[in-house]
This record gives sequence, structure tokens and C-alpha cells, in this order.
Amino acid sequence: MIARPRGIRSRLLLATVLSVGATMCVLVIGFNLLFAHRLDADATDRARARATAQLPALTTSHGQLAVGEAPDAAVGDTPIWIFAGDRSLESPRVDPALTAAAHALARGSSRTTDVPGTDVRLYAAPVVRNGRRLGTVVAGVSLAAYEQAQQTALVASIVLCLLLLAVIAAVAGWILSRALRPVSTMTASARTWSEHDLDHRFNQGPPHDELTELADTLDQLLERTADALRREQRLSAEISHELRTPLARIAAEAQLGLRRDRNMEEYRAALEAIERNVRAMTRIIDALLGAARAAVGDRRGFCSALQVVDRVVETTADVARARGVTVTTDIAAPELKVSADLELACRILQPVVDNACRYARSTVTVAAERDRHELRFTICDDGAGVPAADCERIFQPGIRGGSAAAEPAGAGLGLPLARRLAESIGGTITAAPGPGGAFVIQLPAVR
Repeated sequence: MIARPRGIRSRLLLATVLSVGATMCVLVIGFNLLFAHRLDADATDRARARATAQLPALTTSHGQLAVGEAPDAAVGDTPIWIFAGDRSLESPRVDPALTAAAHALARGSSRTTDVPGTDVRLYAAPVVRNGRRLGTVVAGVSLAAYEQAQQTALVASIVLCLLLLAVIAAVAGWILSRALRPVSTMTASARTWSEHDLDHRFNQGPPHDELTELADTLDQLLERTADALRREQRLSAEISHELRTPLARIAAEAQLGLRRDRNMEEYRAALEAIERNVRAMTRIIDALLGAARAAVGDRRGFCSALQVVDRVVETTADVARARGVTVTTDIAAPELKVSADLELACRILQPVVDNACRYARSTVTVAAERDRHELRFTICDDGAGVPAADCERIFQPGIRGGSAAAEPAGAGLGLPLARRLAESIGGTITAAPGPGGAFVIQLPAVR
């Protein structure tokens, strides 16, 4: 069983050698066939010339053919016979087989014949006088030199073909090696970067040939790999940070319940606190998984703005009640629809409304209206507001606004998650500076 070449260089080299070899075989065969045909015609022409050269030396007497002079070169490699009808006027001393073949040509209608075993070709030239055939001149020519030339040409052409094929194979191998060397280098670099340093890029500019197109493709692949790794790292960090607080609260409630006996009301209150923290953990996990799905471009549906606002107000009711805050809604048109599924839209609005409830003094307003191809949600509260210096910082992971000093400690990941979820579906979240908190959420609307 013949092993197939594995590398593209070997396959290309093999294809090149086979293609060139097949072409050279056709050329060698064609050349030798043409050369053999040319030699064959040349031998016939030479025999014809020898035979016709004797015609002027022949005379006629009383209607009979006669030889005026002895034919030139009647022996040797060009024997000549002169026949008057079936009678031989001149006959060289040669192999009887040649003489027999010459007699056959004189009697027959054929012009040429190759005599087996003698390497001689005979040519018969009729002697015609006044439209009447009186005899025949038969001349022979040796084919040995022609056969030798044909064999020499065949061997030389085969040797030349093999030499050219070897040279072409060597040159093609060198060219392919030089041409594919950048590909091997780029592949090795991409493999190394993907394992150790995802920030490196080839940066070959706009693609203008196959190599720069490959470099651009590898850059895109490395970018997608880096994005996937960053998303994985960010998801892990966000999960660990966001779950730390509710897990700590659950552990604290459980430890307090185990330290001493409590009455049923105290146990009920502890279990309710644990349940609240479990629900918070569930919402956090759902939000993080939603962000991960949105980042990879999962297909999304649509929902009404009224559904989103009602669900978010219901979700943040406990926080609002604990802070003594009243949440009001203002929906411009109940039929407004968001180009996102309900859970994802709620996960975008919920951290912002929850944040407003924590920092408001008494009132939070959630409004929704259409702005061309977008739905604009405005969340306002009557709290201290966001300082101008913090309008962008609060959307960075781990950063909390300056007015958060009095609030319980947290990871500071709610607003960054909300913005990232909004951006994943083509929306955005911004904060307005000044007294009273004001956040604007713009999400794509269903057209």
C-alpha cells in the first residue's frame, strides 16, 4: 500500500512532478514518432533519388531496354538492379534475399519494400518510354544508420526528460518551501499566541494576497479566541464577586440560627432572609448567563415595554418597601415592544431600578417612550444624584458611586452588567449628572 503524502508541500510537489512528467512523456512520445516518420521518409527519398539517378543512363534499341553505362554504386550500401521486364540486365552481388525482393518489386506494382533481416529498403522506379513501361530500376538503401539515429534520439530524449524532471522537481520543491514557509511560521506563531499571549496580532493591514488574507483570518480567529477567553474570565470573576455577598448572608443567617435556640418567628425570619438571598443569587446567575448568551449572539425575541416595567417593579418591590420608596411608572404607549426577550430586558432594567430604589429619598419614576427605532427607558429618583466625575466610572466593574458610602457593601457589578447586556443587543445605558439620579436606557424597538 502506497502511503499518501501528508503535507500540502509534499502534495503540491507530487502534483507538480506528476503533471510535468506526464507532459514530458507525451512530448517525448510525440517527438520520437515524428522523428521516426521523418527518418522513414528520408530513407525512402534517398532510395528514390538513387533509382531515378540511373534512368538517364538507360537507352532503348529496337524497342528493348539497354544499359548505356554501368550503374553507379551498384554494390555496397546502395545496391541497384536494372530489369527489362522480368529479365535482369544488371544485378549486384548481394544477399539472395535482396535479389529476390528486387525481382518481386520489378514484377509487381509496389514501389517500396523493407527486406526482413537485412535492414535494407528497396525502391522501384519504372522505366517508361513513349508511354510504355520497358523495365524497372530498383535501388536499395541501408536502414542501419536511420535505426541507430532513432534509437539514439529515443535514449537522449528519455535521459533529457528525466534530467529536466529532476531539475523541475528540485526547483519546484525550493519554490514551494519558500512560498509556504511564511504559512508555517504564521501557523506556529498563532498556535503559540493562542496558548500564551492572545494580545499578539500579525497586523498585515487590508488583505491583498493569499498570505495577508490568511494573516487577517488568523487575526480574527485570535480575536475571537481572546474575546471568548475574556468572556469566560469575566463571567467567572462576576459570578465569584456577585455571589459572595448573598452567600455570606446565607452563611451568617445559618450560623446565627445554630448558635442558640430560637422561637418559631425568629426561625421564620431567618428562613425568609435565606430565601431572599437565594432568590438574589438566582437572579444574579440568570443575569450572568444571559449576558454570556447575549455575547455569543443567541437569537432573541421581543416583549412589550409594559411587561418589562411591571416585572422589574415587582422584582424590586422588596428593596423599595425596605427603603420606604414609592415606584411609579409612565408608559407612553402600552403596545411598545422591545426587540429582546422578556428575561433579558428585565435583567437590563432591574439593576438600574434597584440602584435607584437604594439611593432615592422617597420616589422613583420609570418611564418608557419610543425614540425612532429605539425604546427609551428613563429611571429617575429624588436622591443625591450621580456626580459628573462618576457618570462613566459607575459602569466599570468594582466601582461604586460617591453617594454609595451609606449603602451596604457590594461588588459594584450591577450597572456594568446592565450596560454590557444592553450593548449585547445594540442598546446602551447612560447616567446624567446633577441632583436626583437619572439613567437613560435605550434598547432596540420592534419595527
